[in-house]
Amino acid sequence: MNLPLTAEQRQHLELILRQEHEELSARRQAYLGGLTRAEHAREVLLQDGDDAPQRASDREIDLQRVEEDVARLADIDAALQRIAEGTYGICRECGADIPARRLEVAPQARYCVACEAQRERGRKAAASL
Repeated sequence: MNLPLTAEQRQHLELILRQEHEELSARRQAYLGGLTRAEHAREVLLQDGDDAPQRASDREIDLQRVEEDVARLADIDAALQRIAEGTYGICRECGADIPARRLEVAPQARYCVACEAQRERGRKAAASL
């Protein structure tokens, strides 16, 4: 049986989430130089030089990094929303308490280990169809 998070654990995890949110937001902002993703991609394509294939590849890598950061920020925002709602640390699938050790490793976790494993198996099975 997993114990619910203490107030101190919840505060500590919220601080970790907020710090990571700030770091990702700052990195994304610095990376894009104040441009939108589309503007940044256009700027990369329009750069001078004869290595258009390399620029296209660089643009794809740039966009992938930004997309990963955007997804991570969304996960963090969702975790912060669960904290505000009082549902943080509770598995969204089975309603069990998510162990504090799991949340220390993945503070944005929405599911307990058992439910996450079941979801992963379901995704792998669907991908192999």
